[in-house]
Order: sequence, then structure tokens, then C-alpha cells
Amino acid sequence: MAGHNKWSKVKHRKAVVDKRRSKAWSMCSRAIIVAARTGGPDPEFNVSLRQAIDEARYYNMPNDNIERAIKKGAGGGAGEDYEFVRYEGYGPGGVAVVIDALTDNRTRTAGDVRLLFTKHSGKLGATGCVSHQFEQKGRLTVIGGGDEDKVFEIAVGAGADDVRKGDEPGHFDVLCVPTDFARVRDGLLKAGLKLGESAIEMFPTVMVTVAGEQAEELIDLVDGLEENDDVKKVYSNADIPESELARLAE
Repeated sequence: MAGHNKWSKVKHRKAVVDKRRSKAWSMCSRAIIVAARTGGPDPEFNVSLRQAIDEARYYNMPNDNIERAIKKGAGGGAGEDYEFVRYEGYGPGGVAVVIDALTDNRTRTAGDVRLLFTKHSGKLGATGCVSHQFEQKGRLTVIGGGDEDKVFEIAVGAGADDVRKGDEPGHFDVLCVPTDFARVRDGLLKAGLKLGESAIEMFPTVMVTVAGEQAEELIDLVDGLEENDDVKKVYSNADIPESELARLAE
């Protein structure tokens, strides 16, 4: 789940993370189809398609699969009619939750998402009910960047706004405004830096602290959402204290 990698310390999340990885190719294919259909098949002139292809390559998706998805999206082949849908709601403790999905059946996906909110002490809301508590930013993960000052200098020179330490040793998250994503990406690659998973994501502007049963319920809600085959990413503004994560990891 974007923005909550530290939750991976909770041991029962491993199975969820593994399942999410197993569906990565399917979700990457959907993203490519949607991007190619809405913006054309040339990644040089379609930033969304370029990002979708980059993500597919991060997950080691074969080039044949990528090309097949582009052709489907551009009308060169038969396939499902996927579309992007965003859902918003409130989790336990009033935590804001935003879900990005790629689906060929809005009714099915909305029903699944609503059921999960209800099951885990949350409530699915109307469009715009919580998204104002987030801002979009480009996040590019530098892998094995080495010296932080060097990465910062290169990133800022390429147009980035900030550089933060990543969740793994030697990894850094380079942040930028969405419109500068492609320029920053090209600058980092040109400087010889290796990039991992990178995308335009939702970052909370206000955090909500949850603990105890509410923290457990929230994690269960997010796990359920991430297991859904139509859900691409889940964002929240939850802040779970390290002491709570340590307790849940026992």
C-alpha cells in the first residue's frame, strides 16, 4: 500500500503482499490498455502510457505482453474494456482512505469495496469526500543510490522538489510535481541512477493517529482492498505508532 510500507512489519501482511505481486502483471496490463486507449499508443507523447510501461518493466513484465496490451488499448486487438475508477471513504478512527481501481465492471467493484468498508468498521463515501486531504506527487525510487547528498544534487538538478530516505537501505524516494515526472525521471536515468517502482501517487497532507483495535481493523480493511483483483493502489492518512506495529508483529 502506497505510503505505508512500514506496515509490512506486521507479519500477517506477507501473504497479502505476495498476492499483490502475483497480480502485478494483470494490473500493469490493464493500466497500459487504459493509457493507450485514452492517450494513444506512443509513449513519447503519452506520459500515462510511459509510466504504465515503466511500472510493467519494474515488475519484469515481458515486452510481448506490453506490446499486446498497447495494441488492445489502441484498438489493435480484442480485449476487456477497462476504466479507471477512484473510490473514497472513511476507515476506523475516521482515517481517510482512497482506492484507485482498474475495472471492466463498475458495479461489481463498487459492491466489493463497499462490503469491505462495512465489514471493517468503515464507510464508503461520495467522490471528493476525503481526496482533499491528499495531494498528488510523483515518487521515483532510486535503488542503491549510495550517497544521499549526491542523489539530492542530481534530483534537484533534474527538477525534483525533495529527496527522502526510502524503506530499504540505500534507497531514496525522489518527489516532484506530477507535471515534472517525466523530466525528473529522464534526468535521474541520464545521471546513471537505477530506478525502482515509480509512479504518481497520493500523499496525505494531514495524518490521523490510530492504535489498538482501530489499527488492527484498518490494516484488515487495507489488506482486503489490496487483495481485490480490481484494486490497483490504496492510500490512507493513517499514522500507526511504531509501538503498535511492534505489538501487531508479535
